[in-house]
Amino acid sequence: MLPPPGTPGTDLPVRAALPALAGALAARGTAVLVAPPGTGKTTLVPLALAGDLPGRIVVAEPRRVAARAAARRMAALLGEPVGGRVGYSVRGDSRRGPATRVEVVTTGLLVRRLQADPELAGVDAVVLDECHERHLDTDLALAFGLDVRGALRPELRVLAMSATAQADRLAGLLGGEGRPAPVVEAAGTLHDVDVVWAPPAGPVDPPHGLRVDPRLLSHVAATVRRALADRTGDVLVFLPGAGEIGTVAGALRGVDADVLPLHGRLPAAAQDAALQPGPRRRVVLATALAESSLTVPGVRVVVDAGLTRVPRADLARGLGSLVTVRASRAAVTQRAGRAGREAPGTVYRCWTPAEQDRLPAHDEPEVAVADLTDFALELACWGAPGGSGLALLDPPPAAALLVAGQTLRTLGAVDDEGRATARGRALTAVGVHPRLARALLDGAPLVGRRRAAEVVALLSADLPARGDDLTATWRALRSGTDRGATARWRDEVGRLERAAGDVDPRRLPGDALPDDTAAGLVVGLAHPERLARRRAEGTTYLMAAGTGAELPPGTALSGAPWLAIAVADRSPGRRDARVRSAVAIDEATALEAGGPLHTDGDEVTWRDGDVRSARVERLGAVVLADRPLPEPDPAALAAAVTEGLRQEGPGMLTWTTAARRLRERLAAAHAGVGEPWPAVADDDLLAAIDVSGARRRADLARIDVTAALRTLVPWQVSGDLDTVVPDAVTVPTGSRIRIDYTDPTVPTLSVRVQEVFGWARAPQVAGRPLRLQLLSPAHRVVATTVDLAGFWGTGYPAVRSELRGRYPRHPWPEDPAAAPATKRATSRARPRR
Repeated sequence: MLPPPGTPGTDLPVRAALPALAGALAARGTAVLVAPPGTGKTTLVPLALAGDLPGRIVVAEPRRVAARAAARRMAALLGEPVGGRVGYSVRGDSRRGPATRVEVVTTGLLVRRLQADPELAGVDAVVLDECHERHLDTDLALAFGLDVRGALRPELRVLAMSATAQADRLAGLLGGEGRPAPVVEAAGTLHDVDVVWAPPAGPVDPPHGLRVDPRLLSHVAATVRRALADRTGDVLVFLPGAGEIGTVAGALRGVDADVLPLHGRLPAAAQDAALQPGPRRRVVLATALAESSLTVPGVRVVVDAGLTRVPRADLARGLGSLVTVRASRAAVTQRAGRAGREAPGTVYRCWTPAEQDRLPAHDEPEVAVADLTDFALELACWGAPGGSGLALLDPPPAAALLVAGQTLRTLGAVDDEGRATARGRALTAVGVHPRLARALLDGAPLVGRRRAAEVVALLSADLPARGDDLTATWRALRSGTDRGATARWRDEVGRLERAAGDVDPRRLPGDALPDDTAAGLVVGLAHPERLARRRAEGTTYLMAAGTGAELPPGTALSGAPWLAIAVADRSPGRRDARVRSAVAIDEATALEAGGPLHTDGDEVTWRDGDVRSARVERLGAVVLADRPLPEPDPAALAAAVTEGLRQEGPGMLTWTTAARRLRERLAAAHAGVGEPWPAVADDDLLAAIDVSGARRRADLARIDVTAALRTLVPWQVSGDLDTVVPDAVTVPTGSRIRIDYTDPTVPTLSVRVQEVFGWARAPQVAGRPLRLQLLSPAHRVVATTVDLAGFWGTGYPAVRSELRGRYPRHPWPEDPAAAPATKRATSRARPRR
């Protein structure tokens, strides 16, 4: 199918690599093609494969706009419309027919097809484009395709294409347990691109959550004006999201060029328009989707804000959002290359060379940072819970996978072993996040199939929002004020209506419900943990998950007693999450949507430093009613007191001098002798405390800690306590001196030197020689030793020489081991008269 050499648009660098690629695939069945943007890999390789193989070629692109653009370009090379030998299929839009040999799909759609038909009947090759972007669907499609090839269809050819040179891991994965898959490289022929460093003149705040400093956006607009004045050709501007594109577009009003947006929220016609040459000069304002998988013709200048938007999951709070971060060096290199596709070009980078050196080398894969609920369900439906046995480029993080599994079990999508249930397969067949699929299937009988589909389409599609009031956005879409967004939304609504199937109403007909109630039910079914009640102070909310939430100033939702929160995120350093999209609801709606979280029972807990007993009705963390409990269960009381002890430690108990001393001695016995002498660390001690009679904090002060400690000592050794760890030691003078057990590993006796004259060695305590802290007559430490005999021979002479002149009335014998011990100094002679 590949047009012959010389056909306009086909003499691109990848053409020279096609024979080697065909040979590699014929010999091994898998291969990796490394080719930078602009080499023609997306369009020429599938056509070449279709000429070599009799079956269909499926090409997977990470984005819908890229899939449509690739199909349109290939069909144009063949001189025919899309839908003939080259077609495409994306969610809600398909142009293909019986004659289609090359079909371009999104990676998400390819995953759906593999789940429905693992053998991919009639398909001879799967081509996964832009594998370096590491989207979750790309990782899944690659793993599933390799599994199919290994278990069902060894003749299926799998080709991974990447724009970066990091192909070793891909090749190892595709090669299986044997040698790596062949790597074929196509050298690019990019023209020279001059780099112009164009940082803002003044300070600019770094990105924070979704916020981008308006001063940076103003600077980007000024840099575009500068580029239009200094350079020729179209200008491609990289910005992190649709909001920033709208801001910069507004700042560019009046320029002598057509300003065109290019992002995922646009309708297909507007996206396609940005990819076509215009009658006059153009400025295309694009997100990261224009980095590698799309060709924007006519571009000679790139202006790069240096930012990108990526998913982040807050596992502890059950929140997920997009955040703005600095783009990686690999990403900004690809962006710059867009200026040199057709002729020498220029890139204006809105940062400094020093900042360039600090950029991360590569973008993080989505599997490392994103919500894995959908990913985990796909794995379970494939029969590989957790990814077991599959060829994944990176194993999913254990914590994120654990949270995803808990969510799926709550939804009834997987069983206790992580295997997909019939409910799980029904959810994944809907083609949206499992939470939204649950809202559609369970919400349709409550609010009507059409209304459930409308709200879920609003939640699942990347549509422009009208503030944080989701119901207002819903009404605006139904009114059709934004034709492009409305058309996309209605297409998705139709698809979801079909996915919902037949509905058996379980309450009032959907049309009888107010919009807020219907939307709140659907949102609450999707995210019951985000049902939130206004706190007493009235300015913030508490979500059922236990996280606080706040509305932005001036919102129409202000004052609502309850919210069903669709989107919320929490910026680093902030205690509460910020509500981005929600519905105002009442308590009855919250209870209906959050049914499994609604409980009413006795709670005996340790809270605020004491036992609290109450009959509590709650929706998750939100307390609805709290009534005193006059006769709490004794076992529950004991458990609460035990938890209080665990939280606050043994300091809550009454520690007499005898109890502290006994604990120190037992700790020394355990440290020196070991078993059967017990450990008396906090956890060991708390385990021995009998709290069965305690009902409150004050009762703990009456517990006999000494008795509790003695219960830890086995009866076989209880009589040896004073022998193994005596409370005191009798020294040669007859004095009985208490041993210091503060450091249980080194019991210590502090004693004056003269009182241990005559001791050849120190006694054993806790299975080891007692450490002696030898004191001067003024009770100052002069030596510390556990080897008294060695000290008499080597250390004592120096001590004797130093101290006998200072303390002449005290004896300083030359042989202290044989000298009598004494506590007294000699009498001073009276002076003669």
